[in-house]
Amino acid sequence: MAITDWPADERPREKLIARGAAALSDAELLAIFLRVGIPGQSAVDLARGLLNHFGSLTRLCSASATEFSALPGMGLAKYAQLQAVMELSSRALAETMSERALFDSPQAVRDWLRLRLGHLPHETFCVMLLDARHRLIVAVDLFRGTLTQTSVYPREVVKLALAHNAAAVVLAHNHPSGAAEPSTADELLTRSLKDALDLVDVRVLDHFVVPAHGQAVSFAERGLL
Repeated sequence: MAITDWPADERPREKLIARGAAALSDAELLAIFLRVGIPGQSAVDLARGLLNHFGSLTRLCSASATEFSALPGMGLAKYAQLQAVMELSSRALAETMSERALFDSPQAVRDWLRLRLGHLPHETFCVMLLDARHRLIVAVDLFRGTLTQTSVYPREVVKLALAHNAAAVVLAHNHPSGAAEPSTADELLTRSLKDALDLVDVRVLDHFVVPAHGQAVSFAERGLL
């Protein structure tokens, strides 16, 4: 049955307008994004199939262009639209963090980190530079690849902080393997960076590990800073 044949209060778009986006399931939200289905499947059916194929909304959103476009009803145009939606969400969260103290909205920080780092197939080390009121100045992806004490250079982080006149930083890197727990190398690297930044009076407020799926893990909450 086509969605247009459903009762009006059950159609995803009308339901969103009447009750708000939070009232919709992942499949219903995705159906609004897809707009139309394919022969034999409504947009909601197609959305459910996509979620089943990838296993989760996170994996769907982090799929490669090739993997996404190969599925029935998808293509490069829809892939580009999905990436644009994700980038808009990331920028909106970044605006929130630049307008108020970063940890006034800790969930926004985690959501932003998931959008920025959680889908990447390679390790990336990100430095969030903050002003004296702990508002975001800018975030920079500084290093890429396997991260160790020797591949993330403290002097580069110090130079970046000084160049932006940062009073504090939040560090973050992803674990594409999906492991959420900080490694011993992560702890050694954090201490090394904290010692270097202390010399120029820049505080390290936190270091987040962002797994491929799930919530970012905070060093500060674990008592590792």
